[in-house]
Amino acid sequence: MKLDRTKELIHGTINETEPYEALVHVLESAIELVQIPDNDFCCSSWNDSEEATKEIQKLLNMVKSYALPEKVEASVLFAPTGPLQEVSLSSGWAEPFLKVAEKYDQVEKLLWPNS
Repeated sequence: MKLDRTKELIHGTINETEPYEALVHVLESAIELVQIPDNDFCCSSWNDSEEATKEIQKLLNMVKSYALPEKVEASVLFAPTGPLQEVSLSSGWAEPFLKVAEKYDQVEKLLWPNS
């Protein structure tokens, strides 16, 4: 698995003038990460990669349509002890997850500035 979107996200900068596109990038990266072969979902709220992808894809589709999901729907994915972090810890990609979560935090401040 190449993880191209994740690498671009981690090594790039957030375009603050296009926060929806930035959130699309973050969510695409999250999908790449949950689709890594042999991920361990035992400690997350997801049963498997398919379930995780489906949940993230639902948010991604909303954002691509310029419909902003509820903040909690997106933020829970990237929260400490949230499902992405749990998968990252049990699957060996905790450091990349933290970098993606930092990018999400930047985007969250742009899209939900007063919450």
